[in-house]
Amino acid sequence: MAHRHWHTTTRWLLLLGGLLIAACSQGPQPGAVLDEAKLAGRDGKSFPHAAEDYFHDMDGALALSPQEVAGRNMWIVWTGGNDRLWDHMTDFTFGAFDLLKSISSHPSQGYSRANRWEYLGLVNEPCFGNASGPDKARHGLWLDVRDKGCAPDPFEDATKYPGVAIGARGKPLGDGSTLPVGSYYGEATGIVGLRLFPNPAFDEKAAKAWDAEKYYTDPKYYNRQDLVRPYRVGMSCGFCHVGPSPVNPPSDPNAPAFANLSSSVGAQYMWVDRLFIHNANKPEGQKNYMYQLAHSFRPGAMDTSLISTDNINNPRTMNAVYDFMARMGTAKQLWHEKLSGGELDNKQFNDYIASGPLSEFFDKASSTVRTPHVLKDGADSVGLLGALNRVYLNIGLFSEEWLLHFNAVVGGKTVTPIRIADAQKNSGYWQATEAGTPNTALFFLKAAKPDYLQDAPGGAAFLATDNSTLERGKAVFADTCARCHSSKAPTPPPDLGLEPQKCAGAGYLACFKRYWGWTQTEAYKTQMRQIVLAPDFLQGNYLSTEARIPSTLLRTNVCSPLATNALGGNIWDNFSSSSYKQLPSVGTVTLNDPFTGALLPYTMPAGGRGYTRVPSLIGLWSTGPYLLNNTVGPFESSPSVASRMKVFDASITQMLWPEKRERDAELGDKLPGTIDRTTQRSEVVVPAGYVPDALQPLQGTLHRWLPWLVGAGEDITLGPIPKGMPVNLIANLKLRAESDDVGDKLAHVRNVGELVLKLKADLATAPKDASDQELRAKFANLREPMLRLSKCPDFVVNRGHYFGTAEFNQQEGLSADEKAFGTEPVLSDDDKRALIAFLKTF
Repeated sequence: MAHRHWHTTTRWLLLLGGLLIAACSQGPQPGAVLDEAKLAGRDGKSFPHAAEDYFHDMDGALALSPQEVAGRNMWIVWTGGNDRLWDHMTDFTFGAFDLLKSISSHPSQGYSRANRWEYLGLVNEPCFGNASGPDKARHGLWLDVRDKGCAPDPFEDATKYPGVAIGARGKPLGDGSTLPVGSYYGEATGIVGLRLFPNPAFDEKAAKAWDAEKYYTDPKYYNRQDLVRPYRVGMSCGFCHVGPSPVNPPSDPNAPAFANLSSSVGAQYMWVDRLFIHNANKPEGQKNYMYQLAHSFRPGAMDTSLISTDNINNPRTMNAVYDFMARMGTAKQLWHEKLSGGELDNKQFNDYIASGPLSEFFDKASSTVRTPHVLKDGADSVGLLGALNRVYLNIGLFSEEWLLHFNAVVGGKTVTPIRIADAQKNSGYWQATEAGTPNTALFFLKAAKPDYLQDAPGGAAFLATDNSTLERGKAVFADTCARCHSSKAPTPPPDLGLEPQKCAGAGYLACFKRYWGWTQTEAYKTQMRQIVLAPDFLQGNYLSTEARIPSTLLRTNVCSPLATNALGGNIWDNFSSSSYKQLPSVGTVTLNDPFTGALLPYTMPAGGRGYTRVPSLIGLWSTGPYLLNNTVGPFESSPSVASRMKVFDASITQMLWPEKRERDAELGDKLPGTIDRTTQRSEVVVPAGYVPDALQPLQGTLHRWLPWLVGAGEDITLGPIPKGMPVNLIANLKLRAESDDVGDKLAHVRNVGELVLKLKADLATAPKDASDQELRAKFANLREPMLRLSKCPDFVVNRGHYFGTAEFNQQEGLSADEKAFGTEPVLSDDDKRALIAFLKTF
């Protein structure tokens, strides 16, 4: 394999140009494609949702109705045809991401079912054992083997749940065997949330070319873009949400029983970098810049816009889903948002029931929905069912249509909205999903109960027994935390004008500022203390207002609030409310220069961006590390109560004593935290087999012209990117203008041109054997043009949320918008310790 290093940006431009040419070639058009189900003549009614109570022992063995059972089954085993998307992801990542390898246990990989929890943080499904060799019945793959003593998986019944007969499914393979059609739930893989489906492209020709051993061991074989694998792997919602129960953890996390699992705690332990790069445990994997990007995702966090990329690296926690009943009560009371256009195509409970409490969340006459704020930025705001349905699109349902609206993973293409109306018309899988999610909602309304430390084995030993300490902690919570983290609160005075209808959309920020000012008064605090001191304070309390907190107050990293996918005209346009799209700018925030630490003002845009939704504190003892990207606190791989409490203690200490948070390895105390940096010298490698079709005919010419970029029919390599570079300096580069305004486009072209010229001038002078330090110095000279092209120029990942600490009142250098929220009382160390004692009871 020939690897050449670059000294000018021509390589970047060639690669990006080639990728964009390939992505923009004419083909199927949005709104005019059918999914595989429709192509096979299947509509939503042909996919009835299973009601077998196979997962009965999960979630505390709670008694469920048939509808609630069907809702849980949908959560854990329904993939809605998204195995097509995850098969394509191998191409989109140039062979780096391969779920079929992730579920395998071939010795060459260095990971298997036996250490899957420690290495990948994935939940092994009970009733399986480790592969001991290649399975001839499954094309020589090393896949988990079902225990003979276990009952069959009912969802694999192809007679009861007949799969979609498309392509090679149901046809002979030329060796006496037939590719099965299978079940529309696929087969269990041995990992909760991943299901195995026959690949409809695996025909007789593909079968003859298939070599399982080479697939695991020979890069020239498995990096062929024309390689057809015998299976596609589908992903359910449960993959990112099922985890070990905090109150009934498994003694061996690699071998849990169903009774040890919860549907709602979230994939807190998943290593997305190792999942995303199949050889992340090997030097060649870690030298891949894609690994360096994904390595900025702490365990339990991932960028949910990674595929439909907005070119902002934005890892967010796969958080727990708790107390839907209290959450919906908060939505009904506070969050009334207007819908219009395609937003009105979202299903509401009224579409399924004529009366009762759930029918009160949507008013058709005024197009107003009473909605929880589901995503971290509060963007999912069209009702609970719309939020659930959107998740299925985001994990690949109807990928035939979805992928037409953006350039997957790489970006650089104008993003357009996927329309619910098109999915309702052209996707049998979407029709079935819309029919099933009301049952999933019913399941969570009953089953998503809080996990209290007092109910965990040995949990009582961690709880305070001194009532005076708890009383003091309650008073501190009332004064400092409850205004955001309690759904029980005093009634605001009428003269504040905080009616939900008036405070949605353009009027939100002004309302929030009036609310915040009120919470700083003694009148509010006196009432709130009485509420917190009540013996039933925690009962039915969501421990969040679900308010959208302006970044000027929160001071956390702004890459999540800057996400663009839910803006008007963007991919999730139909799934965010008109009220969200009318949110005003929060003003100017203060960021840090990633090369010097100097303060930089940055004006946040309007239209939905600039806010972070308040998370619930339910189960806080079991959900560390903290902040939305898991950057505050350490990670422990054990889900035991003792390990969770060890993480809780360290994480809550860093939250309340921010001076104890991790500091940057390069700039130290010049920053209020740390920057995610590349851990070693890396490159962007496009294996020869994945070079875009548009460039393949030119490879010979390009090799003659640019031998340092293109080998003789071999890989394209972009690099080196030096060790210690801020990951987001490259990851957040704006590949296209943000608007269709001619002036904006010209300015963007000018900024790109300036960066290219500076790169060419600076890097051309770098010695051939330049050290990482020398290369970083060259990039430092590019500071201004790179920051101008950054979609999120905030690099400090663990800053902010300084409430109750002296850091909140350190306001020198902050903007007027940040100072406008005033100062806050500083808690003493004893106050903080009392607060921690109370937080353990949540």
